[in-house]
Amino acid sequence: MPPQPNTSIWREILAGFTTFATMAYILIVNPQILSHAGMDFGAVMAATAISGFIATLSMGLLARYPFALAPGMGLNAYFAYGIVLGAGHSWQTALGACFLSGLIFLILTVLRIREKIMHAIPASLRYATTAGLGLFLAFIGLKSIGIVTAHPTTLVTLGKITSLEALLAGFGVILIGALMTLEIKGAMLIGILVNWGLGLMLGLVEWKGIVSAPPSLSPTLLKLDIAGALKPEFFSIILSLVFVSLFDVAGTLLGLAEQGKFLTERGRLPRANRALVNDAVGTMAGAVLGTSPLTIHLESAAGISVGGRTGLTAVVVAILLLLSLFLSPLVTSIPSFATAPILIILGGLLMSPISRLNWADPAVSIPAFVIIISIPFTFSIGTGIALGFLLYPLIRLLSGRAKEVHPLIWVLALVFGLQFALT
Repeated sequence: MPPQPNTSIWREILAGFTTFATMAYILIVNPQILSHAGMDFGAVMAATAISGFIATLSMGLLARYPFALAPGMGLNAYFAYGIVLGAGHSWQTALGACFLSGLIFLILTVLRIREKIMHAIPASLRYATTAGLGLFLAFIGLKSIGIVTAHPTTLVTLGKITSLEALLAGFGVILIGALMTLEIKGAMLIGILVNWGLGLMLGLVEWKGIVSAPPSLSPTLLKLDIAGALKPEFFSIILSLVFVSLFDVAGTLLGLAEQGKFLTERGRLPRANRALVNDAVGTMAGAVLGTSPLTIHLESAAGISVGGRTGLTAVVVAILLLLSLFLSPLVTSIPSFATAPILIILGGLLMSPISRLNWADPAVSIPAFVIIISIPFTFSIGTGIALGFLLYPLIRLLSGRAKEVHPLIWVLALVFGLQFALT
């Protein structure tokens, strides 16, 4: 069994605030993206907060893990730019597809198929996924403050590192790093608050107030079109939502479980099915309320890093998500240069499992390395995992080690291969 959590109520509350502060951006970014699909900004913001509250509260009370859930980045972009703007479907029908994908998740979870898939993942791929998530988080952090920017030839390049935002983010990394070295509790939250305060003093952050009335849900509530999503042309869309969400959640869950030392010696996660059911329920609730599919947020690593080890952390995040409906002016004023240092530091912390990889064995190191680099380079957790799942059994097959591969891994490799062939 994994070690019992060594924690306290104060530490769990602090972890909840830290996780919420690093993921609060989703309350603004998600409505911004879905508004491009013609959805009402305020309604989507309310749906984001309420669906996140439902799923995260369930995670804390039922699964008792410090993991927060909310609409996922990537999935919301696929919803807006792929399904609606790209394929020309209405957002109402897209919500219907999200509901059906959540229903499929729920069925797979009840039948324990998702749990079996997750526990069949080899340790080397788990370690690689955690490290890949670390690079992904760091990349997002650097991108959010303009240190990494797009380039037409090299794809990415160094941005304006002398901007006030970049300098403050750099100061945040130094400050938090020093506080962590001194083992000061709440180092990450202190860093966020200090940079936020500096931003206010320098005029980089607009003070929007504290309290406001919650936005109305009526423009999106119960507007999903399930019948339209049952048409044959939506089969591939629903399948894509299922696969991307399935492996985003599995990869993130295992990565966070590895960080928090929640896994048993056999690499299994106690109460895994309880943890997995929450994104299914949250996705269905989100579709009813008016938002894209939910996932476990990688920013939960921030809370775990400051000591969050129980469901109380998730309960605190859930309460803050609900309160954000009334505190939207305050929440939306948290700048990216205050949270980017957290993502960069977490990226480094999540790299630690690669020391446990057997780099001398190519059958282990090559699939692991591909996962590690593919997650940030493709900007997709699901794609990185899929590539690793393809290489892992094929290298063993051609090297005469096919018996080492779990049967479920072969099935998943075939599914991923078909998915890549059809896209």
